[in-house]
Amino acid sequence: MGKATGRAGLRGQLSAAGIGIGCVGCVIITASSAYTALKMGALPWPTIFTSITALVLLRAVGRTSLNEANITQVIMSAGSMVAGGLAFTVPGIWILGLDNRASWPEMLAVALAGTLLGLVCTALIRKHFVDDSDLEYPIGTAAAETLLASRAGGAMGRKLFGSMAAAGVWTVARDVLGWIPSMVGQLAIPGVAMGVQMSPMRLAIGFLVGGRSIAFWFAGALIGAFGITVGGTALGLWDTAGARGIVSSLGMGLMMGSGAGVVLKDVALPALRSLRRRAVAGAAGEKDDGYGSQSVDRSPAASVAPRRASRFLDAFSHFDAGLLALMAAAAALIACFALGLGPVVSAVIVLLSFVTAVMSAQSVGQSGIDPMEIFGLIVLLAVAAFADVTQVQLFFVAGVIAVACGLAGDVMSDFKTGQIIGTDPRTLWLGQVVGALLGAVVAVAVLVALAAAYGTDAFGGDGAFVAAQAEVVATMVAGVPSVPAFALGLAAGAVLYCAGIPAMMLGLGVYLPFYMSLSAALGAVARKVYDAVCRSRGTDPTAAEENGCVVASGILGGESIIGVLVAFASVAAGLMG
Repeated sequence: MGKATGRAGLRGQLSAAGIGIGCVGCVIITASSAYTALKMGALPWPTIFTSITALVLLRAVGRTSLNEANITQVIMSAGSMVAGGLAFTVPGIWILGLDNRASWPEMLAVALAGTLLGLVCTALIRKHFVDDSDLEYPIGTAAAETLLASRAGGAMGRKLFGSMAAAGVWTVARDVLGWIPSMVGQLAIPGVAMGVQMSPMRLAIGFLVGGRSIAFWFAGALIGAFGITVGGTALGLWDTAGARGIVSSLGMGLMMGSGAGVVLKDVALPALRSLRRRAVAGAAGEKDDGYGSQSVDRSPAASVAPRRASRFLDAFSHFDAGLLALMAAAAALIACFALGLGPVVSAVIVLLSFVTAVMSAQSVGQSGIDPMEIFGLIVLLAVAAFADVTQVQLFFVAGVIAVACGLAGDVMSDFKTGQIIGTDPRTLWLGQVVGALLGAVVAVAVLVALAAAYGTDAFGGDGAFVAAQAEVVATMVAGVPSVPAFALGLAAGAVLYCAGIPAMMLGLGVYLPFYMSLSAALGAVARKVYDAVCRSRGTDPTAAEENGCVVASGILGGESIIGVLVAFASVAAGLMG
């Protein structure tokens, strides 16, 4: 991408009106997300809501570009996942009664370090995971379908917005009016959260992802719930509490191993092959052009390895590469000095933020789920294994990684949206920079304000803010429940990924509550039935695919939008209460 192209992208897609609208929206969305994550123990993706909001507001001031609307929604939504990363980890300090050991400057340092690392990692891996892979990124795809349908109108627009309205009505009936239960088919199976989640979004994700990925996701759920928990306890190998520890440890190990496998297979091995070719060329006294000596085979197959590494590590330009290096160094300095973690731990955080961002990109691309606190836990446990740090500092480590991974999942989905509608990736990334940095400040301000208003004892347990994820992190600060299970998962995850098996999805299924996996699997079954019906009717496969994706995207968006609106109402009620 040349400089002229980049300047054109900035002129056509990043405007003063877009930045202004995006920043105001960012403050509102970030504050709402922080409150929702703490109050409800969940964080709905705001992307569909911000896409529609940005489009409507820009049209009100006479601007109609879809790419400009996409950049504006990027600014709006970026702070949401930063808020989630903080809310899912840092309140664990208060839950353990360590409230006098975490100041707002330290929380801001956590947010800024995580934000910088998330931005750096996504710039490096964008091309590999968005341009060169076949990952679905259901949230990003749904946002693109929403924007395109708003321009196209007609039958396709009616299908998208009709399904969106239906899902929205369903969500209001469930969450506001209480007419629909949140779960059905619950069975009293010790240690297994058995049931079907009455969530249009969960079913839509299963429909959009479908096939092989969902199969491995559900296989992991069966292994964790019925293989380890039910089967193991029935055989007397462990009790229910022990089974939960094994399941969580194995799931985290598989996800971590999958991320390590990506780095090993797609970065380290190609780079080593390239270095070996250069060494051979140097020993032979031949000129090396970066792909081996001039006498070696120049066929496309011969140059795949070094090119794979360069495609994976995709800085936007030499200037941007220098900027990314400065941002990574700044994050390391913040961790080292502002958080007191020291140079070794800070270097480990920077390195593992890349690995976990890869894991986040895979998870969001395949399932639309970003278990950011799990990635934070993984690095927390790695640091605790070799470094002499305090409990509070372990929460800081988890917070930095959770923020980085939460932002990475959001950015990669936005890159997918941009790929579909033609947004300049450099401009999109700059929008993320604006929104994420503003969101980091807002998220910290909200956490500090809530702690001051309600007291730190209001977090966790039966308090006003359940902070469920932070409570899990607080529990895990004591250590990995089952080190053997974690080690087994780590090794198996790397091997399986290198063998072409989606270990990330397998680990996600093992770790998540069974009802979530079952609900997504039912969405995949609905996709199979839909495809079979279309084939029996002789429907054109391309048209069937497009119609199915548009309706599923609308269903996903309907619950997302209502989730954000309910969050707004919760924030207002909390401030007035």
